[in-house]
Amino acid sequence: MKAINVAIDGYSSCGKSTLAKNLAKLRGFIYIDTGAMYRAVTLFAMRQGLFSDIGLDESQLVSLLRDVTITFARKGDFVRTMLNGEDVEDEIRSLEVSNHVSQVSKIKAVRSKLKLLQQEMAKSGGVVMDGRDIGSAVLPDAELKIFMTADPEVRAKRRFDELVAKGSGDISMEDVKANLEKRDHIDTHRTEDPLIQVDDARVLDNTNLSRNEQLSLVNSWVESIVSRAR
Repeated sequence: MKAINVAIDGYSSCGKSTLAKNLAKLRGFIYIDTGAMYRAVTLFAMRQGLFSDIGLDESQLVSLLRDVTITFARKGDFVRTMLNGEDVEDEIRSLEVSNHVSQVSKIKAVRSKLKLLQQEMAKSGGVVMDGRDIGSAVLPDAELKIFMTADPEVRAKRRFDELVAKGSGDISMEDVKANLEKRDHIDTHRTEDPLIQVDDARVLDNTNLSRNEQLSLVNSWVESIVSRAR
């Protein structure tokens, strides 16, 4: 039997990547961080000077997409995002990239390029993929679809603590809240593949769940699907 694919969608700072990584490790699946792919394109655009006071030069970015190669490399127990062969995992997690990524992810040409890469990665099954349009657009036939959510205050606190732990001491909680609110609005209102909860997705509200509790719950969902298919 072909291994199942798991599609995880949801709002920013709900812990999608953490759950996806842990689930992939537990089940022996391949983890694909689609958000990191959009962040890598955003970092590329920033390095090219495509952002200005009037916004992003979308046409120039589209013309340069042919120069963008994104891969993942395992280093020990960690998977690192590679932009044109360079490890940019830490740099793409900055608040500056977070403040620009929604402008990049709404561009049709960017989404089309990355969607094809993501679908190719999942062709053989056994993939856990997280993002904002995985169940609705990238892997609509995934055997398990999950929509993650959490209380906005909890999400902001998680993101703030993460940034502080990485040395971003000049970031305020107000900055983080504003960033999350902006990203939520753009992600849910964009024309191209907006963030939605598809009808056959299982909702996972992890406001009051520990990482181990949510992993155990989702693993039970996977096991139920696998058992029925045997």
